[in-house]
Amino acid sequence: MRLLVTGGTGFVGRRLIERALAAGHEVMVISRDPERARQQLPQSVRIGDDATDFVSSLPDAIVNLAGEPIADRRWSDPQKTRLVESRRHATRDVVALCEQLAQRGQAPRVLVSGSAMGYYGDQGERDVTEETPPHDEFAHRLCQAWETEALKAEAFGVRVACLRTGLVLDAGGGTLAKMMPAFKLGLGGRLGDGRQYMPWIHREDLIGAIEFLLEEATLSGAFNGSAPNPVTNAEFTRAMGRHLHRPAVLCVPAPVLKLGLGEMSRLLLTGACMRPRRLQEAGFTFRYPTLDEALAAIVSR
Repeated sequence: MRLLVTGGTGFVGRRLIERALAAGHEVMVISRDPERARQQLPQSVRIGDDATDFVSSLPDAIVNLAGEPIADRRWSDPQKTRLVESRRHATRDVVALCEQLAQRGQAPRVLVSGSAMGYYGDQGERDVTEETPPHDEFAHRLCQAWETEALKAEAFGVRVACLRTGLVLDAGGGTLAKMMPAFKLGLGGRLGDGRQYMPWIHREDLIGAIEFLLEEATLSGAFNGSAPNPVTNAEFTRAMGRHLHRPAVLCVPAPVLKLGLGEMSRLLLTGACMRPRRLQEAGFTFRYPTLDEALAAIVSR
């Protein structure tokens, strides 16, 4: 397979590329900083700074993971615009490439495009599947705009799957890279009342889900990219303390988070009990279906 990836230097993208190369696929990457990408990725990966660099390469499949990190800075109005436009711009470029290739009768077979659990907004304690109506807030509108751009590739004969990911867990980066230091010092604790759900997924399962969607020719539309056993923030906190053998009894009050982070505090204080119904119905099997299994594997490394 000739695989084109955006966001290839990220925590998920780097591992996806490793597995693709190990499987014998040819890998191409679109990067805003090609020199940095060349330093981080294997030499066999072809790197360009624009989708049009790969018109003659005829990619069979595209994985679109690019986008400004959502939690790196406070959500000012200009930052909200950057978050939305970074995703729309990268996805528009990919769709434009699909259009160019379709005009030559050589469109990619499939586009797997990133989205996130934020699509659903705050859902309280009810179970959330791909059919659950979203709660209208910024995180939902951000993900909706991202998915809307990706789905435009269908007009050019490309099968499109949008993967709404939970918190990605593994050693060496992602969510745990920010959390581990505090928990290792015994300073971990719940956020607010701890009742908000935290959909999560081990990075290996997320990559497996991407590979599954690339290969299964009948699958399109939205898929929840999270483990089948979501937990609340309080449950997550207790599990972290248990696996690290540290106390995790502290609490960051909701008003403190709201004061410090503003609207962005909703990422920490609200959530969705997200279930991967469509992936499971299609036959996808999780290596790490429970948080205890995932943390045990991660901490042992």
